[in-house]
Amino acid sequence: MPGLEETLARLASIPNLEVLRDVPLSRYTRFGIGGPAAALAEAATEEAFLAALEQARSSGINRAVIGGGTNLIVSDAGFGGLVLRYTGSRVERHGLQVSAQAGALLQSLVDFTIEAGLSGLETMTGIPGSVGAAVYGNAGAYGRSISDSLVKVRIFDGCQVRELDNAGCEFEYRGSVFKRHKDWVIFEAEFALQPADPAQLRRTASEILAIRSQKYPAEMRCAGSIFKNLHLKDLPPPIAAALPREIVREGKVPAAWFLEQVGAKGLSRGDIRVADYHANLVYNAGAGTAADLLKLIEELKRRVKVRFGVELEEEVQYLGFERLALG
Repeated sequence: MPGLEETLARLASIPNLEVLRDVPLSRYTRFGIGGPAAALAEAATEEAFLAALEQARSSGINRAVIGGGTNLIVSDAGFGGLVLRYTGSRVERHGLQVSAQAGALLQSLVDFTIEAGLSGLETMTGIPGSVGAAVYGNAGAYGRSISDSLVKVRIFDGCQVRELDNAGCEFEYRGSVFKRHKDWVIFEAEFALQPADPAQLRRTASEILAIRSQKYPAEMRCAGSIFKNLHLKDLPPPIAAALPREIVREGKVPAAWFLEQVGAKGLSRGDIRVADYHANLVYNAGAGTAADLLKLIEELKRRVKVRFGVELEEEVQYLGFERLALG
């Protein structure tokens, strides 16, 4: 079985694949946290990605696939294997449908649809990350999720490249089938949209971006909200009955409400802090570490569990933590 050096030599011969050694993964996460990967390979085409994945499989080396790193926490020790990224970023229009490769920035897709006078994705403006990651986590804002417009995705399921329709993606609130099948890779997504006035779409997007920028400034090193909001129906009846009615929207209760009740605002550990204006916003204020980030997340979950008997669930994913079930 070939070792890392031999595997890297083979990877170097694959067209449209860039291979780097000892790459700090902090460069690839929104938090700006994470130790080095033994190697990182970026594939510009599906063929290059699949060839690289096959080489990694046959070598038996540890491997992981990442996207834009918006919702990714990487261990301070990094990842002792090969990290793969698919970087295809083409966005195309087909009548009232738009296709986007998974490596395209979600904002690029949103801007493209607005300029084309196509409605359905404009509320996603300002959400960082790639199209693939948005589909993976069923990203959304202002009452809409990306699944509302998605028609199909082109994926690699570990055995073959195939398509899944919307139902096959098994979308749920901030989740999908891809979170349960970590070895599946999204290559491309197609969306069905509606004709609309570009000027009106731009106004809507601008208003949303202004609000979002106040909460999550572009320079802030964070993943947006750290915890998922909770479904009212899943809460213990006494807790649900005692909630202020005005905080419940579309059957969901903000995780920030529970966090605020337990004094989360302003909490810190090292340079990892909870915003003093938003209890569900955890950010890296400088030289934050993954260890401190995990400790603060655990403390926030503990406080809510003790006070309300409610288990908060992170929106973020983890890489390089042996004690966590990462798939």
